[in-house]
Amino acid sequence: MTLELLHKPGLAQLTSLGIGGNARVLAKVRDEAGLDELSRFIEREGSSLLAIGEGSNMLALDGELNIALVQVACQRKAEAVISGNSVLVPADMRLPGLLSILIKNGLSGMEGLAGIPGSVGGSIAMNSGSYGTDMQASVKRIRLWTPSKGLFWKDAAELNWGYRHFSTGHDEFFLVWEVEFELSRSTEEEVRSGIKKTFEKKKATQPVTAKTAGCVFKNPEGHSAGKLLDDAGFRGRNLGGMGFSEMHANFLENKGGGTATQALELMAKASEAVADKFGVTLEPEVIILS
Repeated sequence: MTLELLHKPGLAQLTSLGIGGNARVLAKVRDEAGLDELSRFIEREGSSLLAIGEGSNMLALDGELNIALVQVACQRKAEAVISGNSVLVPADMRLPGLLSILIKNGLSGMEGLAGIPGSVGGSIAMNSGSYGTDMQASVKRIRLWTPSKGLFWKDAAELNWGYRHFSTGHDEFFLVWEVEFELSRSTEEEVRSGIKKTFEKKKATQPVTAKTAGCVFKNPEGHSAGKLLDDAGFRGRNLGGMGFSEMHANFLENKGGGTATQALELMAKASEAVADKFGVTLEPEVIILS
C-alpha cells in the first residue's frame, strides 16, 4: 500500500500534547509511488488539507474536525546519505535521530537544536530553533512535492524563512520530502559535548519529558514570552487537566485528562493579562487545528 487512508484518526494520538478530537481523514504516504495517489486524494478532498509530522507543535480542538491530514510515513527505515559535510535525510526522520547521526560523523552546526522533538519535515515547516540557531541556518536545499509539480529541489535561498516560519512562496499545498544540510567538520566528542550541553540546559529549564506542544507563544520582538507570562502570574497556573508549566511559563502541559477547551481558555486569559499589564500582544506559536 503506497497511500494508506485512516478515517476519523484521533488527534490525541497524533499530537504530543495528547488532546483533541478526530480529523476527517489521515493520508499516510508510504513511498514515492504514493505521491501519485496523493494527487488524486487531494483532488477529492479539496480544501482543509494540512501536512503533519509528529504533531509536536499542534493543539487540536475537541470534537469532529473537518480537516484532512497528510503525513510522510515511509515504510523503509529512515537513513541519512552523507557526502563530505553534506547530510541528506528523509522528511520523516526524527530530529533527535538526525542529531545522533551528526554525532557519529563529527558534523557540527545543529547542536543548538538538541531537545527539540518531532520530524525533520515538521521542524522545517516551523523553522524550529533554540539558543540562537534554527533549521534554516543549516539547510542547503529541500526536495519538495506539490500536486502540480511533483517532486523538485529548491535551494534554501529560494525559500521564504522567518521566525518559526517557512513557506515556498506559493499557496499550493506542499510536502517536505527530503532535506540536505550543509554542516562543518568537527569531532565526535565535540559534537556530542555540544548536544549534551544544550540538552542539559533545556532539561534544567523546560519540561522536556512532559506532554507539551513546545512553546505556546512566539517571543514578541524585544521580549521573552516566558518572562512576560511569568511576570503576569501564569507559571504553574492550571485549569482542569491543563496548566502552564512550573518550570517554564511558556509551556502548556497536559497534566492528565486535559482538553482543548481548557487549553484555549488558559491561553486567552494569559494573552489578556500580558496585554493589560505590559501592552504586549502574544501570538500563538503552536498551530491550532480547528
